[in-house]
Amino acid sequence: MTADADNKDQPKSGGTARYLLALIPLIVFGCIALAVGKVMYDQEVHGTDISAIPSALIGTKAPKLAMAPLEGSNLPALTDDAIKGKLTLVNVFASWCIPCRDEHPVLKELAKSGQLNIVAINYKDTSENALRFLGELGNPYNAIGIDPNGSAAIDWGVYGIPESYLVSPDGTILYKQVGPFTPTSLKEGLYPAIAKAQGKPVS
Repeated sequence: MTADADNKDQPKSGGTARYLLALIPLIVFGCIALAVGKVMYDQEVHGTDISAIPSALIGTKAPKLAMAPLEGSNLPALTDDAIKGKLTLVNVFASWCIPCRDEHPVLKELAKSGQLNIVAINYKDTSENALRFLGELGNPYNAIGIDPNGSAAIDWGVYGIPESYLVSPDGTILYKQVGPFTPTSLKEGLYPAIAKAQGKPVS
């Protein structure tokens, strides 16, 4: 093959490479669109709760709890002893979290029912703001531990607050709720998990 022939082939190769490079963003966008479309389809058609993100911790022992108390709350620190031997809901909240504020009345109702020991991880907050939050909205918790740098939340696999974990009396994580509780997540998620933990029929 002559040098002239080689030179003729080069533009074609370069053009093909540029064409393929131009396709990459379109392919990536298409994959993202398909993924988002599937989530929306599942939510709309099948009623899938997109907040019900599975956790690798479900069925395993809860991470160790050894957090300092929220000073000024007159509540004990969040330690292993605070949940030992009790069916417990561990709730992760912060005063700056708007969905946490929306969820709070639900937690207060759960606390009134007496079915659960409800405790909290106060995530990346200030004590002053957390106390103001509880003073304004009420306190459903039996113990609160502060997590100013988020290290405890990492151990628990927190995805985005609020999050809640149902923990059995022997310390096994039974259920996880990502985002605020909704009527659907209570009916289809938390309540059946509580009934199962208590050995009652799941309706």
